[in-house]
Amino acid sequence: MKYRRLGQSGVKVSEISLGSWLTYGGSVEEQTAISCIDRAYELGVNFFDTANVYRRGEAEKVVGKALARYPRESFVLATKGFGQMGDGPNDRGLSRKHIYEQVHASLKRLNVDYIDLWQCHRYDTETPLDETLRAIDDLIRQGKILYAGVSEWSAVQIQDALHVADKFLLDRIVSNQPQYSMLQRYIEKDIIPLCEREGIGQVVWSPLAQGVLTGKYRPGASLPEGSRAVHPSTSQAISSLLTEDNLEKVEKLRSIAAEKDCSMAQLALAWVLRQSNVSSAIIGASRPEQVEDNVGAVDVQLTDEDLRAIEEILA
Repeated sequence: MKYRRLGQSGVKVSEISLGSWLTYGGSVEEQTAISCIDRAYELGVNFFDTANVYRRGEAEKVVGKALARYPRESFVLATKGFGQMGDGPNDRGLSRKHIYEQVHASLKRLNVDYIDLWQCHRYDTETPLDETLRAIDDLIRQGKILYAGVSEWSAVQIQDALHVADKFLLDRIVSNQPQYSMLQRYIEKDIIPLCEREGIGQVVWSPLAQGVLTGKYRPGASLPEGSRAVHPSTSQAISSLLTEDNLEKVEKLRSIAAEKDCSMAQLALAWVLRQSNVSSAIIGASRPEQVEDNVGAVDVQLTDEDLRAIEEILA
């Protein structure tokens, strides 16, 4: 495994991290999920990402149970808050009340004393930004959070957060968690340039485009049985990516993967990791074998010629 700094912070995270969206606490049986986490840990993955809203806390419980057998200092644990966690008017968002309550609830479900990285899962238009950042700063001062991050915030929203933090001498965010892959590149225009200047690292989700970039889906072919595309709980998330245009691009990438003697997934992950502003790429896995294959991406070196060939295909 190889490691990178999380933004300009001092903590180092594995280039490949393991997430639990759409899988753990739900569609993947608990023992299988634990086996995936165990295999990731054995292979040097030290960064594990989850969120309170994943299965209303069930994913956090599974992740916490799996990691409880390892020394706390040996892994970096990330979770998030924002989404609907109850039926009350204050059971979502980034108010001081909701942040305080959900951080403590996550600590209990994860069975840890502190969260390494706590992230604002989305931007809250109904709460003053300084209220959100002050609440997070207070929890950092209390030692319940070590670092703060955001997820799917725009460049303007990130810039505003940095301005407020600097104005009131609050802890700055160190990471952003956006979707990023060969098929989803919107962060390249504004977000990456801003974050490079400000020392914020990208912790990207869906680097395999919900499995589309693994090559399991073929143009004109029926959807594979048991895949995310046919599972009721995950099919909606992948449907927008399963276009004929995207599938044709993936077909053309096969020759490059063959030349590099790597899997399609490894090629896609290596392409994401070519970007120095990416601190880690979050994978999802329903089998330990998927973890093993994905981790192999850290050893795939893409040359300038490879990158030009890929760019021609993606364009």
